[in-house]
Amino acid sequence: MSFPFFLGVAAAAGVLMAVQGTINGALGKVVGVLEGSFIMHVIALLVVIICLFLLGLGKGDLSKMGEAPWYSYLGGVLNVLIIYGVMWSIPSIGAANSTTAIIIGQVGMAFLIDMFGLFGMERVPFHWWRLLGIAILAIGGKMMLYK
Repeated sequence: MSFPFFLGVAAAAGVLMAVQGTINGALGKVVGVLEGSFIMHVIALLVVIICLFLLGLGKGDLSKMGEAPWYSYLGGVLNVLIIYGVMWSIPSIGAANSTTAIIIGQVGMAFLIDMFGLFGMERVPFHWWRLLGIAILAIGGKMMLYK
C-alpha cells in the first residue's frame, strides 16, 4: 500500500470522526453524556465481537496480549475520555469548533509523539516547517471561533 492510500484512509477516518462525534452528541443530549457513551461502547463491543469471532476478520493473535507494553492497555480508558469529551463539547460549541479543537490537539500531540518517539514509535526529526504548520493550524482554529 502506498503513502497516498494511507492518507486517504486517515482522511476518511477524520470524516467519520466528525460524523460520529455529532451523532454521539445528539445521543448524549437525549440520554445523558455518560449514558450515551455507555450505549455507544456496548454497540461497538458487539460490532467487534461479530467481526472478530463470527466473521473471522481478525488477523492477529489474542494469545500475545501479555507481550504488549502496559501503556497499550490505556487506550480503552482514553477512548472513554475521548468519547465523553466529544459528546459533551459538540452540542455545547458546535461540530466545527469542537472538531477543530480536536484536530489541533491531535496534531500537536502527534508532533510530540513523533519528535520524541513516544510509545515505541519511530522518532521523526524535528523540523521548523512542522512547527510552523501547527502554528498555522492553531491560527486557523482561532479563526473558526469568529462569528
